[in-house]
Amino acid sequence: MNRPTILTGDRTTGPLHIGHYAGSLANRLRYQDSHDQFLLLADTQALTDNAHDPEKVRRSVIEVALDYLAVGIDPGRTTICLQSHLPALAELSMLYLNFVTVARLERNPTIKDEIRARGFGRDIPAGFLCYPAAQAADITAFRATVVPVGEDQAPLIEQTNEIVRRINAMTDRAVLPEARAIIPRTGRLPGIDGKAKMSKSGGNAIALSASPETIRNAVRAMFTDPNHLRVEDPGRIEGNVVFTYLDAFDPHPGGLAELKARYQRGGLGDSKIKARLEAILQELLAPIRARRAQLSEDRGYVLDVIRDGTERARERTEATRRDVVNALGLFQL
Repeated sequence: MNRPTILTGDRTTGPLHIGHYAGSLANRLRYQDSHDQFLLLADTQALTDNAHDPEKVRRSVIEVALDYLAVGIDPGRTTICLQSHLPALAELSMLYLNFVTVARLERNPTIKDEIRARGFGRDIPAGFLCYPAAQAADITAFRATVVPVGEDQAPLIEQTNEIVRRINAMTDRAVLPEARAIIPRTGRLPGIDGKAKMSKSGGNAIALSASPETIRNAVRAMFTDPNHLRVEDPGRIEGNVVFTYLDAFDPHPGGLAELKARYQRGGLGDSKIKARLEAILQELLAPIRARRAQLSEDRGYVLDVIRDGTERARERTEATRRDVVNALGLFQL
């Protein structure tokens, strides 16, 4: 039976954190049983705004792969592959840039927001601006029909489909499939400071490999309700980072609903809700941390997983490249 093909992945800019787990990794574990899943270590994409520090990008390939394996990604069911070692992706990216304008790239809401957030102004790295075409190459090279993305990334999938429709119309054949975006139920988690999204570079994240002490200190430092000064005061759950995290990780929604009601009525201190969250995170991350430490002792195994997955991915992406080149009628030697 043919199963849907799903492509997902992460930029190799550092170890993953609990925001990745809530937003993508937990779903990827489920997709292993229902989809042909490819997981891309996106080191080429990471260079689009980290060209000044290629060593970080290189070093992080193993770190991200370790996180994948530690949470339970099975290389026998999910293909883990390295973006920079799939030459078909680069060639398809160049071909697709002929089917999109600079003005369209600049209008992409995701790109506009990221350019503003990074303060590029007009000094936008060309690789960053052209990322939608590169992502289209990633998605179509694997012939993915399903792509899990955050809501803010959905415009990139639509631009991919625009390129697909244009190539299919030009060649008068269904050379490439369109892809459907899956928006996870849990969106991006805020940082523990409550002031920005959780990020590896922002210093406001809890890594999947965090020690028990680091988890405890991070939860204690979390932003709650600044007006909840006394236990008996009614508290707000909107914008309260602890409750946002509980919504993402608490396995007992009934008990959580009761906790929210008590907090809103008054009579429940911040220390109680933080204690609940810490216990949940400690239980979640302890086996991941242990498994990661074990895998770190056998880097050869991790490298073999990446090499084997990349070889399988190379065959698949090269076949797509040939199909596109032939459909476009480019000269063959």
